[in-house]
Amino acid sequence: MKREIQNTIEALKKEEVILYPTDTIWGIGCDATCEKAVQRIYEIKNRVATKSMIILVSDIEMLQDYVEKVPEKAIEIIKNQTRPTTIIYEGAKNLAKNVISSDGTIAIRVVDNEFCKELIKNYKKPIVSTSANLSGEPSPSSFKEISKPILDNVDYIVNLQREKISSIASRIIMISGEEIKVIRE
Repeated sequence: MKREIQNTIEALKKEEVILYPTDTIWGIGCDATCEKAVQRIYEIKNRVATKSMIILVSDIEMLQDYVEKVPEKAIEIIKNQTRPTTIIYEGAKNLAKNVISSDGTIAIRVVDNEFCKELIKNYKKPIVSTSANLSGEPSPSSFKEISKPILDNVDYIVNLQREKISSIASRIIMISGEEIKVIRE
């Protein structure tokens, strides 16, 4: 795993797009602070640029570097989550402009997957996480289901967990003031 983390970090430093296993499904990612790399993901997926993507961080401390204020409720949810949960925060900061929603919000998940956590911790920056499919197609539940156009257009494919099967995307919630709204169960 150490070798894959190092190879992936090298790709991220070169502003490349990666294909990698996450704590949910296989994802396409890049450095979430690099506009050029984020734009490439939109192009690879044939996705409209107005549809934002999820960002992964390694821990709550890193989360605080990319959101103006992390609500106490969010910290409580992250510490007690029993399944991957993405939270939409107001006041995104220090990220590529084209990854932030037009209303200034950003969807961020603190990862629980060992590879992702170590990758992000060692890279010291957040990474984009969007499903490894063309826009409008179903998300692949395993590496074998990833379409050829995706495989051909990413720059680096992580050689781990290729047999892992998971079709469960993260739960998405939004916290605004005292209100918690479930976006995707």
